[in-house]
Amino acid sequence: MKHDHEEILKKVKHELPTDETLCDLSDLFKIFGDTTRIKILYSLFESEMCVCAIAELLGMTQSAISHQLKILKDANLVGNRREGKTIYYFLSDDHVRTVIAQGFEHLIEKGEN
Repeated sequence: MKHDHEEILKKVKHELPTDETLCDLSDLFKIFGDTTRIKILYSLFESEMCVCAIAELLGMTQSAISHQLKILKDANLVGNRREGKTIYYFLSDDHVRTVIAQGFEHLIEKGEN
């Protein structure tokens, strides 16, 4: 028996984002694929912090943290503000907070099954 997929394929094809958009989405999720960056994002989920505080919290060098913060900033996942000579980093918007929260919710839910 042959299935008629014409309607569903037409609908999905119409809704499917462009290859460029899907590539950008893939690149965004690759950024979440690094444990250090996830630790930084989760730290900023709780409070804005300066590089030295994040480095101390994670037991890493300020240089290593700065490198990861640049990647996160370039991806618009974190923002910063200057207070005197100190730069404080924070999650750039509620979308980032939602992605992290949803990820944890998914893990918790998966563990309960």
